[in-house]
Amino acid sequence: MDYMEKTVISVRNISKSFGKIQAVQDLSFTVESGSCFGFLGPNGAGKTTVMKMLYGKCTRDKNCNGQMDIFGYDPAKNELAIKYLSGVVQQENNLDAELNVIQNLMIYAKFYNIPFRVAKKRIEYLLDFLELSEKSDSKIKNLSGGMKRRLVIARSLLNSPRLLILDEPTTGLDPQVRHLIWDKIRQLQKQETTVLLTTHYMEEAFQLCGRLLIMHKGRMIMEGKPGDLLDKSIEKYVIEVLETDSMNQIGDDALLSRVRIDDAPNFLRYYSDDMDALKSLADSYLKGGNYLIRETNLEDVFLKATGRQLNDRQ
Repeated sequence: MDYMEKTVISVRNISKSFGKIQAVQDLSFTVESGSCFGFLGPNGAGKTTVMKMLYGKCTRDKNCNGQMDIFGYDPAKNELAIKYLSGVVQQENNLDAELNVIQNLMIYAKFYNIPFRVAKKRIEYLLDFLELSEKSDSKIKNLSGGMKRRLVIARSLLNSPRLLILDEPTTGLDPQVRHLIWDKIRQLQKQETTVLLTTHYMEEAFQLCGRLLIMHKGRMIMEGKPGDLLDKSIEKYVIEVLETDSMNQIGDDALLSRVRIDDAPNFLRYYSDDMDALKSLADSYLKGGNYLIRETNLEDVFLKATGRQLNDRQ
């Protein structure tokens, strides 16, 4: 079997409750070796909880009869084995601010019983890989936010993990740093590292993930390749009306039958597979208005799947 086609993570019917809150409900998915598998969803959708169940930080509900196989291990029974083959980047940087870059990495290497000489060589490689070599002696408190994030990623790679878990790795970073991290993730995949990713950035998900799972209130809404989700779940084009007060009332029922209206507070969108219908709508009813005609994207799929109202757990 080709390496890239081998299933290395298999999850079946898992659930997780915290008191009365059902964080994850009857979730199933598989991940192929060397791929990047992404989780999308509003805050409170259950993405981070799923990640924590995968590497054993929290356990699935015992009464759900779910099954989890992570590189041949069950996190409920083999938590330590999974942690040894995984690298985890949590949402928080959680670095020791009083130590310098090298010291932070050296301390972490001891958790994996990596010999000093091996750790030193590995750290030199990772600092070069994440473009941090010039900051090796810098205190953490003197690093920028992007540098701290890259350092956390370097730390997660110390044990040469087969599985890299990234929980919102680029939130709050400027575009240049974000693109640098994307490039490094792609390079890791070429080295046969399997990547799990949660993100709020639709472009990030589209650029990196071979498959996406969209969650809402603990449940899977849809799953598939980003391009397939676009083709199957949303119309090809959209008009965004940015100033609804400038729009005339549409009285053409035949034209309206060719579009789907998404009426949100302070925003109005008309979706259609027929570009001519949207142009006719704009020419007849949006003269002088502030609007944009564009191709639909993953954010449109996301909002259609999860809704525009804030999750009640946010």
